[in-house]
Amino acid sequence: MVVLFACALGLLATGRASAFTKQGLSLRMDDGVTLAATLYEPSAAPPPAGLPAIVMFHGLGGKRQDLDFLAQQFAGSYAVLTFDARGHGQSGGLVSIDGPREIADTRAVFGGLAARPEINRNKIGAWGLSLGGGAVLRSLVEGVPWAAVEVLQTWTDLYQALAPQGLAKSGAIFQFLNSVPQSRLDPSVLAIRDDAIASKNLASLNAFAKARSSRPLLSKVTTPVMMFQGRRDFAFDIGQATAGYRLLKGPKRLYIGDFGHSPSTFPGPDIAQVVAQGAAWFGRYLQGVPLTTTPVALAPNPWRGKVRAYTGLPPTRRLSLELDGRDTITGAGKVVRKGRPLTRMVETFGSAEVRVTARLGGGWSHLVAVLTAKPPRGNEVVVSEGGLNTSGLSGTHRLTIRLLDDATLIRRRSRLRLTLASNSLAQSPANLLYLDLPMPGSARVTLGSVRLVLPVLKTPISVVR
Repeated sequence: MVVLFACALGLLATGRASAFTKQGLSLRMDDGVTLAATLYEPSAAPPPAGLPAIVMFHGLGGKRQDLDFLAQQFAGSYAVLTFDARGHGQSGGLVSIDGPREIADTRAVFGGLAARPEINRNKIGAWGLSLGGGAVLRSLVEGVPWAAVEVLQTWTDLYQALAPQGLAKSGAIFQFLNSVPQSRLDPSVLAIRDDAIASKNLASLNAFAKARSSRPLLSKVTTPVMMFQGRRDFAFDIGQATAGYRLLKGPKRLYIGDFGHSPSTFPGPDIAQVVAQGAAWFGRYLQGVPLTTTPVALAPNPWRGKVRAYTGLPPTRRLSLELDGRDTITGAGKVVRKGRPLTRMVETFGSAEVRVTARLGGGWSHLVAVLTAKPPRGNEVVVSEGGLNTSGLSGTHRLTIRLLDDATLIRRRSRLRLTLASNSLAQSPANLLYLDLPMPGSARVTLGSVRLVLPVLKTPISVVR
């Protein structure tokens, strides 16, 4: 992913690079830990008011060099500071996933850059990817005075992102935590790691996540914020951005693009658009360049070079399907319900709901739903998925499983298929979002009628020829 990012931005840089200087820095934090950093500055003399600046934050398991090409795009007009987050790259310390210590680092990084005589301290912006976006937003709500912010494929509520409805996205969490050597993980992360994967001690997990989330405080933010979120990001879905976007009180923009965590990639095919939109946002709020734009943009998939603009979130309608049947399964079993072929092309946008009557017994503790679409020709596509923690439930209940908030094109005459099981691997061994976690041998569930409620765009924007 990093190599692709560098290559894509390198192509964008062709013929556009401006003269700049580059120097390595060591930033000493108040606990003695040193962070490795790189400072880019325009070669020309700074303006009388000082240089506007951008601090860039990489993702989990990354390093500052991942952002070299993007930093160079801005370095002709801004001072740009990239740094290895605590516990990453050449920096010391341990990773606590944007915990209080990392936010203290963020404050110190801002303060150190603002104190430089060539920098305009009132015109310092922040750009953050994934983990870095979480740090930017959390530091913003804690009072770090960024002049403008851009965040990409990140969270506003970490608990709701990684354990929606009390059931951990165990595969995603496992993968995230294994992107950092165990020796570089803070004890606070090691203490909750196993529980986070197994969906246990949820109160402790919620407290851990709350200290790393921004959503409860975003309604107080008047700083200009631009959010970039992926159409199909099964780690941090569209809802993480739309919930935050609704709360922000200052200038704001939302770009929903063709990139993200798995099953998407970053960068995506619309990377040139993402970079251009980001440059225009910083130009407006760090340099006063006029900007005319609509609040919300949605990129089609497949990408065709142009976004659909909206004055608010895209309008949707609800498509309801009944999937009848009655099946009993034990821990290793699965239920598959098939719908009739769709008579028209639809494009989902939002969180679908699976409403099912279930009789639970023997300690059945979690139920996972995976919605797929099989077109007349081509491969089956995972439309969305989600899970529900059913620990402590027994007897008959009407359950609602909310699926991930995403945007997926479903071709005409595709047949929808809903797989219900204790894990996502039941749908496909390659689907690792919800791992196969043990349940008692006596666990069983009887599933009755299912209603699938699917939010779809009133007017699809993606086209498959």
